[in-house]
Amino acid sequence: MAQSLTSQPRSSALSRHWLAAAFLFLAAIINMLDTTIINLALPAIQTEFAASHNGLQWTLVIYVLTFAAGLLPFGRFGDAFGRRKLFLGGLLGFLIASTACGFAPSIEALILARFFQGLTAAMMMPQVLAILHESFPEDEKAKAIGIFGMVTAMGAMAGPLVGGFLISANFWGLGWRMIFLINLPFGLIALAGAYALVPVSRKAARQAVDWLGSALFAISAIGLLYPVVEGQALGWPIWLFGLLAISLASAIALLRLQYRRATLGQPQLLPVTLLTNARFFGRVGLVMLMFTGIAGPIVVLAMVLQFGLEMSPDRAGLALAAHPLSIMVASILSSRMGSRHLERRVTLGIVSLLTGMIGLHLTVVPGTSLAMIWIPLVMVGAGVGTATVAMYQLVLTEVPQADAGAGSGALQAFQQIGIALGIALVGQVFVGALGDAPDPISYVEALKVALWVPMILFTGLSIVSLKLQKREHGDDAA
Repeated sequence: MAQSLTSQPRSSALSRHWLAAAFLFLAAIINMLDTTIINLALPAIQTEFAASHNGLQWTLVIYVLTFAAGLLPFGRFGDAFGRRKLFLGGLLGFLIASTACGFAPSIEALILARFFQGLTAAMMMPQVLAILHESFPEDEKAKAIGIFGMVTAMGAMAGPLVGGFLISANFWGLGWRMIFLINLPFGLIALAGAYALVPVSRKAARQAVDWLGSALFAISAIGLLYPVVEGQALGWPIWLFGLLAISLASAIALLRLQYRRATLGQPQLLPVTLLTNARFFGRVGLVMLMFTGIAGPIVVLAMVLQFGLEMSPDRAGLALAAHPLSIMVASILSSRMGSRHLERRVTLGIVSLLTGMIGLHLTVVPGTSLAMIWIPLVMVGAGVGTATVAMYQLVLTEVPQADAGAGSGALQAFQQIGIALGIALVGQVFVGALGDAPDPISYVEALKVALWVPMILFTGLSIVSLKLQKREHGDDAA
């Protein structure tokens, strides 16, 4: 059984914390693996199931949608019922859902299994950052958060490489199905190690839960994202605008509920101390917008490399690997800086993202070499790693330990909402530019049109980040 570590000598407790963190990190890697590994499997899935582009998009978005809708409630549930308990239950459910994905008989069954994958990932992932935030002393916390960024990048890096290899190798005739079944051995190791070593939360007393707030948050997130994903395919019928109105009304109702519960001294889904913290929400909003600009282009590029540049899955995986590899390196370098120059690192990361997107716009052409694709992808990955580690630190400095689950859940929820918006927005621009009878040149040209979305977004974020940096330094000088 796991024990509280507060009574152990500091060096012994810290060593055990790091060993426990290794199993938490392994689970995070598996989650990131499933976020990126499916990209290269889309053509094979489309061929086997005769799936539409919309069906393929839903295999990506349903995971992110349920993940985003569940992160904040499950983060708060971790505060209430125990972070270790929620982590272990989420990881076990994630492995069961992965098995269902691996044996899905149709595109509809795959989408349903991906729904449960996203939900159980939402149960698991907020607990990782919350446990790190609670367990590590201040002088080790920045390093732990930096390593969290690094190992999740390792999962993203392994995605295209492992996915391309597994699909091309076609082990036991399973083809693309192995990209989900590969989760099982590693997930079971993470489950056993976390069960043995992750400490019970210091806050052992059971708390009341804001069930109504949790429902309102889920309705608000889904009501926003469903129309964005399906709007173009459905021709924007009037009821989709009704869903957007319901999303807005639910968000307003959620805010009013949180303030009323605070007045009555009742627990809140998102504590009012965070709701009234302009720095917390400004930084969370910046994370959301940054990932809106990152996710869509990488998903679309995976399709273009295979259908536009006619690469094999393993070669396309090799091309895409430059992106998460550079994320990992940048995360390591950024974490070594601790808490120094956080605002400057955010600005530098966003400018690097803008430069990389412009580079992709210029270099992805028929007959281009891998080296020419790697250069802008390295810039994109370096921007992600540099900015994300710094942004996580900036956000979590505003969160008290008692609300670590809610704070980390909100951070990751809005990050995933940004990812879903990015996949949907860039995907719809790409499909709209692609036309009904695409050839390889059409795929390349459609990518160039779609890349205008992140280029415009990162131009705006660069300007905003520079202004915020100047304001921060002005406040420090005053």
